[in-house]
Amino acid sequence: MTNTTHAEPRRTPTNWNDQAMQERIRGRYASERRFRLLGLFAVLLSAGFLAFLLVTMAANGARGFTQTEVRVEVDFAKSALFIDPAALEGFGADAALAGADIDGAVQTAVRAQYGESADGLLSDAAWLRVRDAILEDPALLNRSETFWLPARSGLDQAAKSDGSAADEQIYRQLDDQDSVRTGFNLGFLTGADATDPTVVGIWGAFKGSLFTMLVTLALAFPIGVLSAIYLEEYAPRNRWTDLIEVSINNLAAVPSIIFGLLGLAVFLNFMHLPRSAPLVGGITLALMTMPVIVIAGRNAIKSVPPSIRDAALGVGASRVQVVFHHVLPLALPGILTGTIIGMARALGETAPLLMIGMRAFIASPPGGFTEPATVLPVQIFLWSDEVSRGFVEKTSAAIIVLLAFLLAMNGLAIYLRNKFERRW
Repeated sequence: MTNTTHAEPRRTPTNWNDQAMQERIRGRYASERRFRLLGLFAVLLSAGFLAFLLVTMAANGARGFTQTEVRVEVDFAKSALFIDPAALEGFGADAALAGADIDGAVQTAVRAQYGESADGLLSDAAWLRVRDAILEDPALLNRSETFWLPARSGLDQAAKSDGSAADEQIYRQLDDQDSVRTGFNLGFLTGADATDPTVVGIWGAFKGSLFTMLVTLALAFPIGVLSAIYLEEYAPRNRWTDLIEVSINNLAAVPSIIFGLLGLAVFLNFMHLPRSAPLVGGITLALMTMPVIVIAGRNAIKSVPPSIRDAALGVGASRVQVVFHHVLPLALPGILTGTIIGMARALGETAPLLMIGMRAFIASPPGGFTEPATVLPVQIFLWSDEVSRGFVEKTSAAIIVLLAFLLAMNGLAIYLRNKFERRW
């Protein structure tokens, strides 16, 4: 038998000094530099847009946290207010002040101090601050007292160099008399919605968002995590589970207004739950957030190495112990990441909440989960549609509050994710 051998073909060594090879190398380096510059340009462009957004919001919103006030001296002893100080004690205080013309007394004091042309110098709701002062100290009815009352919107804009010529002239005259000041508006953080931009507050909408997010988290997180555990660890692999998986993926991409229509049809029209309540809003947003948590939870559970499960089963752990003592703690950081994404989306949603009636004018903060309320995104939408220029800066200030709320919520979730993160 004859052995035949095949000779290896001779390879020509690469000539790195060849001109064609040098051109190809230079072309590769040039392509890499262009790609790096393109990526750097994309990052700088994104950072520029973000910086422009933040600077614009901060510049406009900072003015929304300030308020212009006018000094008014009210002599209650000489006013036409006939209120018995004894009636202001106990539960009948509000009824005792209901028939008193406090607004008239304030306007009389303004005309006496600044002349007959000073009508309209104060906000329409300025007298409410005087009423609250009387409720706190009924002895004011027997003496003269100096108040700093909110100016009307036009004068407030003039104090911030954005008013009309007439309002700026009035402001300069008051400033020369040391009768006007501009300071931090604490009422914006403690009040609720109003028709006057000088007295509106964000606390009502903030409290509504807080209640709504609590309901959303309480429903979406446990149900989403348990669904992810069942589908990944216990569910058999057949066409039904494949159909469920496809359905969950499709639900995560459904427009949010569809969930609003579902909430309107089921929770309001069929179950007759209270309209405009954080309870209904939270349930609706939980339906929208749950698919995102399920998908993120399944991916996080799937990323846990099989050796963790095998080792736990090898030392005698049951299937439930393997899942809840070993797999779930290791998958929790990924699950919290999906929860952050879902809750951030829910916090900024407006369309589904408009469908269930959470766009009503709410003049007082909600006291519970079933009372009428609105949320920060809806409040921003309503203020942006107002005609008065005073609402422009309030809209920007509300956006800052919404961003701060979002950052605080995400910061807490990131802290919990890092705390439970384990390395192997």
